[in-house]
Amino acid sequence: MNTMTPLPSQLDPVTFEVLKNSFITSVDQMAEQMLRTCYSFVIYNRDFSNGLHDAEGNSVAQGNQDIAVHVGTLHFTCKDVIRTFEGQMLPGDVYAINDPYAGGTHFCDVRLVRPIFDEDTLIGFSQSNGHWSDLGGSVPGSFDVTAKEMFREGMRLTPVRLFRAGEFCHDVAGMIAANTRDPASIIGDIHSQASATAVAEREVLRLVKKYGRDQVLQGMNEVQDYVERAVRSRIAALPDGTWETVDYIDSDPGQGEGMIPIRVKMTISGDRIHYDFTGSHPTIASIYNSAPGATFSAVVAGMKTFFPDLPLNSGFYRMIDVTAPENSVVSAEWPVAVTGFLMPFEKIMNAIFEMWSKIMPERAIACAFNLEYLLAGGRDLRTPEKPIFMFYEWLPGGWGGRNGKDGSDVTTACFGTGLMSQPNEGNERVNPTRTTEFQILRDSAGPGKWRGGTGVQKTSLLLDCEDAVMSYICDRERAVVWGVEGGLPSMPHGLSIRRNGEAETKWLGSVFSDYPVGTGDEFARPTAGGGGFGDPLERDPEAVRDDVIDDYVSVERASKDYGVVIREIDADLCAYEVDQAATETLRAEIRAKRRDWARMAPATVSEMYRKGEINTLDAVRRFATILDWETGAVLEKTTAQFRESFEKRTVAHWA
Repeated sequence: MNTMTPLPSQLDPVTFEVLKNSFITSVDQMAEQMLRTCYSFVIYNRDFSNGLHDAEGNSVAQGNQDIAVHVGTLHFTCKDVIRTFEGQMLPGDVYAINDPYAGGTHFCDVRLVRPIFDEDTLIGFSQSNGHWSDLGGSVPGSFDVTAKEMFREGMRLTPVRLFRAGEFCHDVAGMIAANTRDPASIIGDIHSQASATAVAEREVLRLVKKYGRDQVLQGMNEVQDYVERAVRSRIAALPDGTWETVDYIDSDPGQGEGMIPIRVKMTISGDRIHYDFTGSHPTIASIYNSAPGATFSAVVAGMKTFFPDLPLNSGFYRMIDVTAPENSVVSAEWPVAVTGFLMPFEKIMNAIFEMWSKIMPERAIACAFNLEYLLAGGRDLRTPEKPIFMFYEWLPGGWGGRNGKDGSDVTTACFGTGLMSQPNEGNERVNPTRTTEFQILRDSAGPGKWRGGTGVQKTSLLLDCEDAVMSYICDRERAVVWGVEGGLPSMPHGLSIRRNGEAETKWLGSVFSDYPVGTGDEFARPTAGGGGFGDPLERDPEAVRDDVIDDYVSVERASKDYGVVIREIDADLCAYEVDQAATETLRAEIRAKRRDWARMAPATVSEMYRKGEINTLDAVRRFATILDWETGAVLEKTTAQFRESFEKRTVAHWA
């Protein structure tokens, strides 16, 4: 890490600003190139990022819509390419890498790196990272949650040359594509990403022609120094101190029930900041582990949320130190499986949100929903010319309530805010599926003085297919999205399925792989809303009434969660009114009882749930109890951990 104070700019202010913004624009133009040339539907929906680097591999610029998960990893993979090919690079070369153990994320995120030469001088690199929908492995989509080691996750690409001096290496690209379930799209995406890197090369050389090589190289250095100076000064203006918290992954399949802690301690000292993950759980027996590069990226993405006005480059990283214990869930080493790294990633981000909310209360925010991935693959009987389909989809959900404002409704995950919400029509065109329901999910928002954002409910029907299997990659079925400052949790994640010809719906939960499905099967999944911020009994009753009118909150949950009694006058006309006297009485009753509810014997809660006297939201929000949502059995260790969090984040803040 560079601990030296950067020198003042040697460029005049106008040239500096032009170059700074031109670097960012060149990366944004890479994105436009990919959107117009990519083959994969997943990349078209913006599961990609691009970057411009200096000759040492340090990040100079990233795009305005690059997704958060990649922000702190691109420089690592660029540097690994440099280590592998140093002294062998030629103008027109393009290299591929997807190695999570060399600073990447997971195998599906494949990066193409192009060295940029001015005449014979290497002046930088452009990099394009796209999520390929399949990299081989044991299940379609390469997300096998039962994998303990990387050998079932698909191909690991250490740096390899795909273009040599401008000539396409058909043999290497063909070998890679042949080991996937959609080789034609893979070849198309390779050319798309390679052309994107050429766009940045063109733009940088245009700047060199206009300003001269030395000015451009100086600009690459100074934009990093500029960000470093800005972040250092802001950190130095904050009080020194230490903050710590913990968030959880639902479970370790190899150890039974009990949530997996990710512990984060943040220390500010002068103009430096240290994140320490000591005490986090060892690696677990699934793909829900994070390699060091992805963990560093989660730290950067979480912290950057509180500095939204600054551009992002390696200057942002210079004052950050990270300690992550070896072989922990946040520092997995080869060959531990890491494809599902996004689950610890989002826990790290939300933990950092919570700690920075204490430092910058004006920007405080509760927990956001957890990204989920649905993957299905098999034979598409509609299109003989392309028999294998790969259905890969994520849904939006709700962000946490904020200090003075409700959370964002139906928003892509903090893991990747640049992601698009995939259009139903596009998915139906390329996959044998039909959407039968897609709407905002009533009562999904965590209640609070400022409620969380709302999630969605989506139901889909499989059409003409055979030999199809489904995987679902998610979390927070047990480590439910939490509220802060007295706010309440959201709701558990999970998927349910109704098999063709059957009347009953089966709950499959939030994590499974290789589940056989077929024509006529209908599957439904909700996404959670964000956690609530502040005591829900302090929410303006008229705001609760407005939420009922908007169908964000039911009349029943308005009463149970907010203590607001709503009278329906005419539902068709959205006419409702608040019974003020009944509301005051009900809120007083809830205040008197809610601490005892949150500490009720879990066995009693389980019995009420089994009898149908309470539902899932009651169990989580009122009784702070986590059950097996299919059987109603108490998860004892999980409930104890959940209650500890609930006491700290919620009960302790009730007046």
